Amino acid sequence: MNSIKRTISTQLPPMRAYAKFVHELTNWWPREYTWSQDKLQHICIDDRRGGFCHETGPYGFRCDWGRVIAVEAGESIVFTWQISPTRAPEPNPDKSSEISVRFSPGTILFEHRHFERHGEGADQYRQAMDAEKGWDYILQCFTSYSGE
Repeated sequence: MNSIKRTISTQLPPMRAYAKFVHELTNWWPREYTWSQDKLQHICIDDRRGGFCHETGPYGFRCDWGRVIAVEAGESIVFTWQISPTRAPEPNPDKSSEISVRFSPGTILFEHRHFERHGEGADQYRQAMDAEKGWDYILQCFTSYSGE
């Protein structure tokens, strides 16, 4: 199954683009793409190998939605996307796709791959994430926040 790839042009140095993308996620990630919605307190990627991707909502509610599987701080990060085609959290990493983000001078390379691991509904899920209201919208939120 084809992956989703996007290239973002940036004037930010790679280390700064990485920091904004990973460490400032709460500031740019669209609330409507979280379980907590407008009650979201914090969303983050713990950028160390094995670190969790999670959100924190009201009353300490925490929902894990991925895990970091590779990282080179300031250069690249790869994490599991443990959100099922029904938008429910998927605790089994064998049933998750992967997100890879690479930061280089002038460019951020984004890839969402291995949709087939999601099983039933994977193709429709890939199509939805490849549409205007999928990664295009989410990544536009990032570029708007980062001043690009």
